[in-house]
Amino acid sequence: MAQSPTERISQNPHFRELVSKRSRFAWTLTLCMLAVYFGFILLVAFGKGFLGTPIGSGVTTIGIPIGIAVIVSAFLLTGIYVRRANTEFDALTEKIKKEAVK
Repeated sequence: MAQSPTERISQNPHFRELVSKRSRFAWTLTLCMLAVYFGFILLVAFGKGFLGTPIGSGVTTIGIPIGIAVIVSAFLLTGIYVRRANTEFDALTEKIKKEAVK
């Protein structure tokens, strides 16, 4: 009895490698982002004086650039994931698709 394409793909060692690498990488980036967000929230909760410190003689406080850094870090981590997905993960996916057709 011939295997279905789904069975062939799920038993492919490259597929298992893809799932493992992608999951591990996604969890790593998730933990990084959670650390940034929770770090900022903890700073807001316990470091109000620090965040309220003015920068120079203006009205901008240290909290503003730190808040912007939190937002920028989300974009950077997304960009890092997209770059790796478009290179390494897509290459593995193509390899899996070619082997599934055989």
